[in-house]
Amino acid sequence: MNRNTILSSKTSEHFPSDIKDAQKASERCPGAIELFPPKINTYMLKKFSYLNDKKILIWGYGREGKSTEDFLKRNEFTKDIEIFEGKESEIDFEKYDYVFKSPGIALEKMRDNITSQTEVFLEAFRDQVIGVTGTKGKSTTSAMFNFVLQKCQRDVILAGNMGLPALDYAEEINKDTIIVLELSCHQLATAHVSPHVAVFLNLYEEHLDYYKTFENYFKAKQNIARFQNENDYFYVGENVPEFEVKSKKKIIKWDDRIKEDLGARGEHNKYNATFVKDALEDVEEIIPSATVDLLKLFNGLEHRLEYLGNVDGIDYYNDSISTIPRATIMAADSVKNCKTLLIGGMDRGISYDELIEFAKKNSQYNYVFMYATGKRIYKELKDNKNCYYEKDLQSALNTAKKITSEGEAIILSPAAPSYGDFKDFEDRGNTFKKYLGLYPIEYI
Repeated sequence: MNRNTILSSKTSEHFPSDIKDAQKASERCPGAIELFPPKINTYMLKKFSYLNDKKILIWGYGREGKSTEDFLKRNEFTKDIEIFEGKESEIDFEKYDYVFKSPGIALEKMRDNITSQTEVFLEAFRDQVIGVTGTKGKSTTSAMFNFVLQKCQRDVILAGNMGLPALDYAEEINKDTIIVLELSCHQLATAHVSPHVAVFLNLYEEHLDYYKTFENYFKAKQNIARFQNENDYFYVGENVPEFEVKSKKKIIKWDDRIKEDLGARGEHNKYNATFVKDALEDVEEIIPSATVDLLKLFNGLEHRLEYLGNVDGIDYYNDSISTIPRATIMAADSVKNCKTLLIGGMDRGISYDELIEFAKKNSQYNYVFMYATGKRIYKELKDNKNCYYEKDLQSALNTAKKITSEGEAIILSPAAPSYGDFKDFEDRGNTFKKYLGLYPIEYI
């Protein structure tokens, strides 16, 4: 049987209606890809044509560095690509047209040819981007935007600090695509472009081990809106200090948060949802009540005040994403039957005064501290009968079980990073599940 006969007799079986799946189908039907070539995204290619035949250095070869290399190669922009993972002083910057710096690499001196995946992505698509940043809540808020837009039948992608790197989606973007982009401080630090819609949820002490001062950290975050124009939109939380922007600015106040219960637990998530409601009303003309109704169906993200279930009469919550005191306080306030909090992790030297004062004033809770920050906080609270210290998560959980009664809840909300004791916050959360007998697949 020749190729044409195969195609004519098997088309309905082997070929989906979407041409993007032609490559997968071709694996089962030889020759198909020759008759159904992948669709070339000229809209995207024009956006990045300035990269053609340029000499490029990718500085840092983690997730984003590998993504940048793959993007450049699969679209055949240039073959002149080098990978480097060393120090800034070892780079001859004059050799390269562009140096793609990966997030988190400390930079001593900014140069004209230093860029990043985030910056080139924003340069190409900023008019289509809803950018979300903030110390806490940016992943959940980004996911909320994506959820509502999908339910409203918009062409939308979710990328950035959450999920896959932005350039992994470049070929899927057309002029009508809405891009929800979660942006970390590291991704924003060297950006000279801001998204059309900028969301800056909140600002608390974080990453001071990297930025040294709160002012430097705030300065990096400001790039979410610093380069906007008068036709852009900026939604900012009321605790974010004032800084100058040219865009249409709206301050979202805590007291104006959505009052109805949503799928994602906690008053902080009602506040996050208010940004989504207001932005989508202004920019996409989505009726606010429709956004609220849809968000009642959105149940939140893993490791973010995630309800794990009831074991032996006790409710368990996994809030491993919590890396600052405010997040732990919000977790306690969000769970009505909260009784015991598991707190502690890597010590980056941030202030825990707010959490210490909270513990002193809220003796209805038990506090089980662990690891380096737990030890530091416990020194200030050790005379309180409801405060305990254990060396690690397993020991802390064992103590929590002894001091928590049926009908009450235990929350892992560490108020500190996981590094040094766990691979990342996901690993910490999954280990917590393992100790409870709720094994993620990779932990079995």
